[in-house]
Amino acid sequence: MDFRLSPEIESLRRRVAEFVEEHVLPVERDPKAYDAHEFIGEAYLGKLREKARAAGLWAFHMPKERGGQGLGPVGMAAVYEEAARSIFGPAAFNCAAPDDGNMFLLNKILPEAQKDRWLQPIIDGGLRSSFVMTEPHPGSGSDPAGTMLTRAERKGDRWIVNGRKWFITGAEGAQHFILVARTSDDPRRGLTAFLYHADQPGWRIVRRIPIMGPEEHGGHCELLFEGLEIPDENRLLEIGDGLKVTQIRLGTARLTHCMRWLGMAKRAMEIAAAYVAEREAFGAKLADKEGVQWLMGEAAMDIHTGRLLTMHAAWKLEQGEFARKEVSMAKVAVADTLHKAVDTALQLCGARGYSKDTLLEWMYRYARSARLVDGASEVHKTVLSKALMKEGSEFWKWG
Repeated sequence: MDFRLSPEIESLRRRVAEFVEEHVLPVERDPKAYDAHEFIGEAYLGKLREKARAAGLWAFHMPKERGGQGLGPVGMAAVYEEAARSIFGPAAFNCAAPDDGNMFLLNKILPEAQKDRWLQPIIDGGLRSSFVMTEPHPGSGSDPAGTMLTRAERKGDRWIVNGRKWFITGAEGAQHFILVARTSDDPRRGLTAFLYHADQPGWRIVRRIPIMGPEEHGGHCELLFEGLEIPDENRLLEIGDGLKVTQIRLGTARLTHCMRWLGMAKRAMEIAAAYVAEREAFGAKLADKEGVQWLMGEAAMDIHTGRLLTMHAAWKLEQGEFARKEVSMAKVAVADTLHKAVDTALQLCGARGYSKDTLLEWMYRYARSARLVDGASEVHKTVLSKALMKEGSEFWKWG
């Protein structure tokens, strides 16, 4: 097993690290750079994005011919982690959710003739996108195939959509939307996915849902569909392939969450390490106290365990496998690790960590969502249990 990165990926990783240090962290430290939702303001983001594109550090997972860097999952794991050393990094490089997952999906399944309209503007950073699936109770959550209530009914060459969705990430301000709706009562092929533009009539944002925060651009919104018309030409894949579309998108998107969370977890420990190396109590530096060392060492070990799980899942994806259980393992472990690392760093920094003098309280609130987004941890543990019961000892096979 060779854990070395290729020279090309290692070079790109170093360039991203240098860019974050030189350009992104100074903006992150500027209180004026934050918007009302505690994320980077549009003007500041625009300037960072111009610099990132000029440096050739843009949309790492998209094809080179479309302006990206052409990385596969293994390269993404290394570079996304480095980008997320700053809370502004993923947005600056155009590798933040939900756009990165939507780009991946559209690049994989759209006919080439439609990519210029629906995909290229997202790659270019000219507009944002959103993935519309989750619904209020009793509608779809972790079980979209079984409980989705939003319906799309065919009328000639058009589909008429009615229903309600909520917690739709990035919806406010997005212009391209991927919508999953029920088109039949078939238990496995009852859902279909569509594309629509924000300017189309028949839908609206009911509210931007207040959350524990902080929140990225566009927030998490509740949407109402009242006769939205979508041409059949804007259907994704075949009728009944909505669940397939969802699985294609979420498999990689769940793992890119892990990649970014690892970068944030490492940054939290970086903040803590700098503090305990200087802070003294009872005649010694905190870093010299055994209890502090145990906390730091355990968090460091957990972060590296998460990195190995994430890289293994990325490698499996790069071999053309679905890697469902590997992605689920990484998702559960890294979500827990992010929360643990930030909590540990906050505890070690004491009142300073709890204050806004560091990013730790921001990270702490953000980290709590990791065990919920893209499938709650309990859902992924169920996936793993079913795989174990089906595969037996083969669950742990190499290769």
